[in-house]
Amino acid sequence: MIRNAVRTKSPHEGLITALAIGGFFLILGLVFALTPGLSQKTNTFFSDLTTVTFPFGGPGSTMSLLAPANPTEHMGFYTAVVNFLLGVGILQIVILGLRLWVKSPIGRIAETVGNLIFWLGAAVMANVSLLAGTLNGWFQFWSALIMLIGASLIARFIVYFARKKFQGKRINQSPKILDLPA
Repeated sequence: MIRNAVRTKSPHEGLITALAIGGFFLILGLVFALTPGLSQKTNTFFSDLTTVTFPFGGPGSTMSLLAPANPTEHMGFYTAVVNFLLGVGILQIVILGLRLWVKSPIGRIAETVGNLIFWLGAAVMANVSLLAGTLNGWFQFWSALIMLIGASLIARFIVYFARKKFQGKRINQSPKILDLPA
């Protein structure tokens, strides 16, 4: 009871968080270091962004959205984005393994599972949609990211739910102590 009232933070959690932050910056640096001319490609990409009308709702209804004017000219930038997303997704796998190994709180494990689904899903969708080099691929990527946010939240719920269900079964299956007369 007292243990539940006072939450102690495991020293492992701080180390895992440091690994996550350091790994993120390491991946970002590696992508810039291993992609020739990425700074120029990034500048070119952002200078190419413009508003594009996209059909929305009923017939004749459109919406103005940001998109690259020439999506096929940014394959080097898209490849760097895919590599970055894939690197962060792999980092999430490592972090999840560490969280399970040190028996992190369920909230941290659920968060990592959600992050894992988002980052690896975004890498797959960037590979499929952005590298297609089309305007439709651009919009498919962004709609897929919105769906991945939902999938990530659902995955977190499932981890919480499975943990509660598993703990409930373990408690119910524990041997009962018999009250014997003294």
